[in-house]
Amino acid sequence: MRYGPGVGLFNRIVAAFGLLLFTMFAMAPPAPAQQAAPTKIIVLGDSLSAGYKLPRDAAFTSQLEKALKDKGYNVVAPPTGVSGETTAGGLARLDWLLADKPDLVIVELGANDGLRGIDPAATRENLDKILSKLKQRGVPALLAGMMAPRNLGADYGRRFDAIYPELAKQHDVPLYPFFLEGVAMDPKLNQEDGMHPTQEGVAVIVRNILPSVTAVLDKMKKAG
Repeated sequence: MRYGPGVGLFNRIVAAFGLLLFTMFAMAPPAPAQQAAPTKIIVLGDSLSAGYKLPRDAAFTSQLEKALKDKGYNVVAPPTGVSGETTAGGLARLDWLLADKPDLVIVELGANDGLRGIDPAATRENLDKILSKLKQRGVPALLAGMMAPRNLGADYGRRFDAIYPELAKQHDVPLYPFFLEGVAMDPKLNQEDGMHPTQEGVAVIVRNILPSVTAVLDKMKKAG
């Protein structure tokens, strides 16, 4: 069967178009690599990290996230603190927080236990269970220490204050010794109640704890 000259022209057009497409794809830049998901940091905490009476962007988690991003860390730290939270309450809601699949959990609890005069043995047991569960789930943790109110007596203070370094050693987790370091008892950095930090007080907390957080993140990155 013989074809007219129009068929040959059509075939040449198709071939030229195919060559053009091939050239375009060959010269196209490679697709950008997909950015890794941000490291999710959950703070299991109370009003000290929840940002009591502060704007959301002034709370500990928001300021921590910004400080880490400023240093080049790809992180997200959603607001997860609960005002009035005790170690018992934190333990009760831990499974709910773990369902959000955090990459790192900062445990900031105990202040309300001390204010309520809860037996340090109970506080210790709750924190022990929290750290044990995190270890079982393979979630890295940073333990933020707390100090007992001094009006509860020397024996109470001694037993309470010892909880954090002892549990950090027992569970082999990094310890930031005192969450309110540089802020506690400073009227310029606390609200009128003398207990909850102002926005400036939170900034001091973030600045002080930041090296401990970045050390954990760097260790996690090296571990893969």
